[in-house]
Amino acid sequence: MNRTASIERITGETQISLTLNLDGTGKCTVENPIGFFDHLLKSFCKHGLFDLSGRIAGDLNVDQHHTIEDTGIVLGSCFAAALGDCAGIYRSGSFLYPMDESLLRAAVDFGGRPYLVCNADLSNIPLISVQDGRNGTFQTDCFDDFWNGFVQNAKCNLHLDTLRGRSDHHKMEGLFKAAARAIRAAVEVDPRRNGEVPSTKGVI
Repeated sequence: MNRTASIERITGETQISLTLNLDGTGKCTVENPIGFFDHLLKSFCKHGLFDLSGRIAGDLNVDQHHTIEDTGIVLGSCFAAALGDCAGIYRSGSFLYPMDESLLRAAVDFGGRPYLVCNADLSNIPLISVQDGRNGTFQTDCFDDFWNGFVQNAKCNLHLDTLRGRSDHHKMEGLFKAAARAIRAAVEVDPRRNGEVPSTKGVI
């Protein structure tokens, strides 16, 4: 079964192309100009065992919103294309992820009805780092925008919750890892389902 997809989105604000393999080994080789965002995507792939390659570019001279949100749109579209009619998958999954002082929870259902509940409990203060001697800021207020773009295009229902925590870094990274494990559980093939669509309606 070949569960892969390649999606390209080019607008006046962003140029994003991604290739996804749902049954990968956790390899992320995406050209990403935002350091912490790259870290989040690599964590997502590693813990979900998804392979992701491609390139992300956007109008960072404006801010990071367009680039991060549109990446969510493209990644969600990749999941939708790779899953097709969702035949044979478990469909739903959840995971509780501890990361130092933080405890994060994710629950997902690829049921065809997009909805995001994101209680990340972030400060909305940008993270500051140094990349090759340059400012490596990450806009924490774009976190929800990424996941909203994802669910709208993956056509899934996703709940993300910070149960407790102090560090925005840990909260965001832990939520990406929790989401990866929940999504991995949902999209894996259920050997007992015998290729049937996991819905009483017969379609997702």
